[in-house]
Amino acid sequence: MKAHDGMYLDGAWRPAAGEDVIEVVNPADEQVIARVPAGGALDVDNAVRAARAALPGWAATAPAERAARLAALRDALAARKDEIAETVTAELGSPLPFSQNVHAAVPIAVAGSYAELAATHPFEERAGNSTVLHEPIGVVGAITPWNYPLHQIVAKVAPALAAGCTVVLKPAEDTPLTAQLFAEAVHEAGVPAGVFNLVTGLGPVAGQALAEHPGIDMISFTGSTAVGRRIGAVAGAAIKKVALELGGKSANVILPSADLAKAVNVGVANVMSNSGQTCSAWTRMLVHRDRYEEAVALAAAAAAKYGDRIGPLVNAGQQERVRGYIEKGVAEGARLVAGGPEAPRERGWFVSPTVFADVTPEMTIAQEEIFGPVLSILRYDDEEDALRIANGTVYGLAGAVWAGDEAEAVAFARRMDTGQVDINGGRFNPLAPFGGYKQSGVGRELGAHGLTEYLQTKSLQF
Repeated sequence: MKAHDGMYLDGAWRPAAGEDVIEVVNPADEQVIARVPAGGALDVDNAVRAARAALPGWAATAPAERAARLAALRDALAARKDEIAETVTAELGSPLPFSQNVHAAVPIAVAGSYAELAATHPFEERAGNSTVLHEPIGVVGAITPWNYPLHQIVAKVAPALAAGCTVVLKPAEDTPLTAQLFAEAVHEAGVPAGVFNLVTGLGPVAGQALAEHPGIDMISFTGSTAVGRRIGAVAGAAIKKVALELGGKSANVILPSADLAKAVNVGVANVMSNSGQTCSAWTRMLVHRDRYEEAVALAAAAAAKYGDRIGPLVNAGQQERVRGYIEKGVAEGARLVAGGPEAPRERGWFVSPTVFADVTPEMTIAQEEIFGPVLSILRYDDEEDALRIANGTVYGLAGAVWAGDEAEAVAFARRMDTGQVDINGGRFNPLAPFGGYKQSGVGRELGAHGLTEYLQTKSLQF
């Protein structure tokens, strides 16, 4: 696509306040494919002013009309499905089939789910002698990451619009072209001017300005735990609501009764998906010591099949970071059974699919989020030991449990300190709440729980 050289503000593409630009680079060949404005505080201020001006009218719009605009947005995104997939592939490096089946298709489904929820959600209810109103929280600042560029935008903007909020979006600087496509779809859907606004820019500049702006009522952020802490501190000083979807180090617990081959193969696929750049990836595989070496052999063989099937990491810094973690794993005594730190290609920011065995819970690669195609396999003695290891990190975003008996898996999952658990390979559900325990975040996205994040409550007594 041809990049816009301005910001989408108050219903139109408008020139940026400054002349700074961001170069968008294809991670597969390191070539500059586009340039977009690097917005600053003035651009953010213009966007917030437009959102505040549009808020009363949009908040007063009937839920059925908001639902109609979201349905139109879903249709506009669906009409652009191929262009979305090609754009994500160009700026993120994702293989085209994955971009088509995940990066483009899933956000369309999520947008459709909010079109339905906007029409059916109980924005009023009775409680004794009171009427309880669920009203929009106001102007939302949405700061989204690069790893699932459209999904993360839709997961924030769609529920905010369904709730009656207006939005200023600051997308990741690595993947701004997908955000511009989204803005085009919003415009085509007939969303009123000022209800949605887009400012491209760097996190420490535009993102900081958005988090600090007094005209923002809520910040919804997805990204690293370290940045989430800073945003939470800034928002907390102004008593703004925050929703934070942060890091993860999810455990894939394979109980002795499980189908080991299936559990391992699905687990490896989960880690390699999106080149490992998934916050909810099951990066720690826990296997009973009696079947440990069998699982290691299966995982190494499965990982080897992904050598030419995964894309690059998003940028050179991410590549170096992941290679550094692999080197750290070797230095701390983990056994490398697949992959390694060496770059598999001369050009592009690729990292080999990597599997470590003999990983112990205290190792760095078992505690810190790597955000690359790196799997750690840990052994456990019994279920209590497995639970201790699974819960033994500062994160609690996702996880998986496998067992021959579903009830056995569910019983174990109930004791895991994490926000979402897949049982025996359970399918993704766009209506299920997604979010974390502990340092994996605050709040939930997707489904009705994602909608309520953007509402505040008022009671009228009679």
